[in-house]
Amino acid sequence: MKDQEITIIGGGLAGSEAAWQAARFGAKVKLYEMRPQVRTPAHTTDRLAEIVCSNSLKSDEPGTAPYMLKEELRRAGSLLLEVAAETKVPAGAALAVDREKFSEEVTKRLEAEPLIKVVREEVTEIPAQGQVIIATGPLTSDKLSASIGKLTGETQLYFYDAISPVVDADTINYDIVFRAARYDKGGADYVNCPMTEEEYEHFYQELIKAESVQLKEFENTPFFEACLPIEEIARRGRDTLRFGPMKPVGLVDPKTGRIPYAAVQLRQENLMADSYNLVGFQNHLKYGEQKRILQLIPGLENAEFIKYGQIHRNTYINSPTVLNDLLQVKSEPRIYFAGQISGVEGYVESIATGLVAGTTAALLALGRDAVKLPRESAIGSLLNYVANCEVRPYQPANITFALLPPLEEKKKIKQKSEKKRLQVERGLAAFDNWLSQIKFHKSATITT
Repeated sequence: MKDQEITIIGGGLAGSEAAWQAARFGAKVKLYEMRPQVRTPAHTTDRLAEIVCSNSLKSDEPGTAPYMLKEELRRAGSLLLEVAAETKVPAGAALAVDREKFSEEVTKRLEAEPLIKVVREEVTEIPAQGQVIIATGPLTSDKLSASIGKLTGETQLYFYDAISPVVDADTINYDIVFRAARYDKGGADYVNCPMTEEEYEHFYQELIKAESVQLKEFENTPFFEACLPIEEIARRGRDTLRFGPMKPVGLVDPKTGRIPYAAVQLRQENLMADSYNLVGFQNHLKYGEQKRILQLIPGLENAEFIKYGQIHRNTYINSPTVLNDLLQVKSEPRIYFAGQISGVEGYVESIATGLVAGTTAALLALGRDAVKLPRESAIGSLLNYVANCEVRPYQPANITFALLPPLEEKKKIKQKSEKKRLQVERGLAAFDNWLSQIKFHKSATITT
């Protein structure tokens, strides 16, 4: 039916992008966000598109898979990528944002758009009619989760995700730390805490015996492998941290002229540069233990923590059994899933699913045909994984070159960098062709 209103449940990254994209086509949108009426364990504001974990949207270095995904979104007119560019903070080759300014600007633009009505109330049941995008994220309420369970016929899958600590910039010991980006890419945007072997050994031993917060729901915590708490990484072996979040590779301490034995990187949290987050240091230690352990890091011996690491529940569906490659529920195509609940991992991946769901719902609402994304594109490959992954049990994925189809090589290309360059070139060309097929019938009424 033409001109039907699109209902979007959830005002996070995916829901916000979906609403914006639908409005760009001239479709009417009702965007539901339960905050502030109903709070979550992780959010601290009632703003749309609030970022609760790391403030990094990962690499924006040309030739990488994350760059390719971002570039497709930019070419498609992504609101969130546009705002990210406006609120970015120094982060080397990565795209990181001032999370406060980011969510403030997204909220302002969505609330100012006449085709989007933001409704501040909890949705407990999936609407029985009309096109519905479920983008409630990893902290979907229990009542709506029950409704989703009835729809999908699947038991919901859970994993636990952890938030990194944030430290007051004024309490860092700058006589010990040094500024640099790994391999000098993107400027000296990170604060680095170097460790000797003896300092690392002491830190490691204290970490593995530190007291964690007890989890009530499960005896065996199903952590997501791409976001393990540091204490879980440490328990897998003495040097696992040195090959993970504490790897010193590509960092030279100017005070010694040498690569440290281990290093902790701090990334600027906001444009004021008054706070830094500990990169990759998500954990679920008790707060007192966190302070004790983290102050063992050279340069943080007197650190004051604005935010401690914490752990919260993440929810996602078994998407290969539920969704097609346009994120529609196979048994009821008027319903879509987008964001982390759809079975992707990562901020930009969530934004991408919101763009696809919003675009597809708008096309169908306005009486047009949906157009599948090309498999060669980053977004198309991500959707292919979501809809067709054969690995069991299903685990969410970030964008990587492994998800893209291989090149049809007329001659063998030996250099990996050249292969990646050609894959990016091929994918962006295919994505541009998709954009030409879905071009807007009328100008959007977007207010900036």
